[in-house]
Amino acid sequence: MTTSRMPALFLGHGSPMNVLEENSYTQAWRALGQSLPRPKAILAISAHWYTRGTAVTAMEKPRTIHDFGGFPQALFDTQYPAPGSPALAARVQQLLSPIPVTADKTEWGLDHGSWGVLIKMYPEADIPVVQLSIDGTQPAEYHYQLGQKLAALRDEGVLIVASGNVVHNLRMVKWQGDTAAYPWAESFNNYVRDNLDYKGDHHPLVNFMEHEGAALSNPSPEHYLPLLYVLGSWNGEEPITLPTDGIEMASLSMLSVRVG
Repeated sequence: MTTSRMPALFLGHGSPMNVLEENSYTQAWRALGQSLPRPKAILAISAHWYTRGTAVTAMEKPRTIHDFGGFPQALFDTQYPAPGSPALAARVQQLLSPIPVTADKTEWGLDHGSWGVLIKMYPEADIPVVQLSIDGTQPAEYHYQLGQKLAALRDEGVLIVASGNVVHNLRMVKWQGDTAAYPWAESFNNYVRDNLDYKGDHHPLVNFMEHEGAALSNPSPEHYLPLLYVLGSWNGEEPITLPTDGIEMASLSMLSVRVG
């Protein structure tokens, strides 16, 4: 039995094309998979399962969800047949009690926010994966508190992998030409990076909408909120490092955060 604590990760997943491409971000994800202690299971928290209420996948064989459009057929043909873990789903329900968490056995699976990064980290798809939804009706503090409750999983061999982008404004993406980061995007990205190890009340990253660049950086919050689960799992002493950073296409942050 190991007593070591599993890290927790927030990965800026960016474009679904990262599944097919090799670049500095995918190389960093692969390096994480090769260097981290092998998890017993993975709890994935993706920006792309944004729900009313909280749910957790509880099926034996979660399907690979291709929740995107306009990409090459090879991307739609890609499968990530990782097993599920009804036992881990039940443990998540237990940890989050008395919050009601629906055990989803038929509707969802693994969306590209989850499998798109896991396919680089663990290409054999041989580690059980359970995905937790993000309740879009709840304030940021709620998601941070759920991260605090889920921290116990890290002492049970479970790797928490949250996936989103701290700056995610697709309406203002620059596809070509000068793709340098907008000033507001760079400012908000720096704000997040500078406050990851904040200790105390009124956490600036929980209260992120107070930043002047937040509304442009996150026209909707679902890509930002996964970060709060990872920050909530931090014990206040562990090292916090950045596996990746950078802003693509002017308004898409690839900042990733490792706790522990």
